[in-house]
Amino acid sequence: MSAVDIDLTGAEVLWPDGLSRGTLSLAGGRIADAPVGREVDLSGFLVLPGIVDLHGDAFERHVAPRRGAMTDPAEGIVATEAEIAANGVTTAVIAQFFSWEGGLRGPDFADTVLRAMARVKGGLVTDLIAQLRFEIGLLDDYAMLPQKVRDWDVGYVVFNDHLPHERLSEGRKPPRLTGQALKAGRNPEAQLAMMQAMHDRWAEVPAALDRLTADLAEQGIRLGSHDDASPDARRDWRARGVRVSEFPETLETAEEARAHGDPVIMGAPNLVRGGSHKGNVGARDLVAAGLCTALASDYHYPSLRRAAFVVADEGLATFAEAWALVSSGPAGVLGLTDRGRFEPGLRADLTILDARTRRVAATMAAGRFSFLSGEAAARFVR
Repeated sequence: MSAVDIDLTGAEVLWPDGLSRGTLSLAGGRIADAPVGREVDLSGFLVLPGIVDLHGDAFERHVAPRRGAMTDPAEGIVATEAEIAANGVTTAVIAQFFSWEGGLRGPDFADTVLRAMARVKGGLVTDLIAQLRFEIGLLDDYAMLPQKVRDWDVGYVVFNDHLPHERLSEGRKPPRLTGQALKAGRNPEAQLAMMQAMHDRWAEVPAALDRLTADLAEQGIRLGSHDDASPDARRDWRARGVRVSEFPETLETAEEARAHGDPVIMGAPNLVRGGSHKGNVGARDLVAAGLCTALASDYHYPSLRRAAFVVADEGLATFAEAWALVSSGPAGVLGLTDRGRFEPGLRADLTILDARTRRVAATMAAGRFSFLSGEAAARFVR
């Protein structure tokens, strides 16, 4: 389907200076600076800049709906796009693990999913971007990672560390060991031995990370760190050119990041729920303090839209500022200057909501529909 040329009238439109009723014109997949001559009355709807999701892993249930039962991964990516679009998302970062944890997070699964995504994403309406979540304990994989990133068309790498170091250093069995081992297809003894071996080599990790991050930065890869535990951890990552801080664990860590211009990403489900399920600093606290650059879906796509309304309804920010957390904010983190707000010449990425229910009625990416439902559909097809 080609982009539609159309004048949207009657709706409340979120312009850079706030919500107001007016005409938004689209032509050639871009925001037009003058009417194009075909009107659609969207009275009763909100027309908002398309949602940009910086980090989402809810796609896993589409590519592997049950343990050990992986569907065609390409079909899973297509199904993921349908869910993403139904939740108003026009640009989505697909966050795939590359981890010792195995199963859906294992290297083989990453290869399968990312190759499938590279094959199909050009035929989809939503702009899908691959993110690799790399477990830094995998020292033997550092040398091959830059080439793998090229092969998979990954432009964004985030570093994780999920090893239970305290337990391993004390010689105690980590929690959930048996469940993790079963998911990875290993026996618990082999799983524990592998984890202990990585922990025992931890002194090698900093120097190896210095080399790896330099190699990836030379390729132009965007780099982030996940679950920064302290200001010192954030400073260490920044020294390596790893500037995006995903889900920092404390207020002080977020303050350290923002004081030096590092983007801070928090989870929309955290904000909607009212706090972190791990007891870390809450997204609402960081938004209220002006320390959150953008919100991400994490594991639940509907939370993006809902979180923006929670922020505005609770008076943590104006509606324009709240919506920026899911539109222009994340677009800026990704360096996508052509979307996230309504200005002539920018991409026609739209999230259209029923003003009364706040549910998604239509989604457009670059002037093409990825989702259209109910009364909104009736207005467009008249």
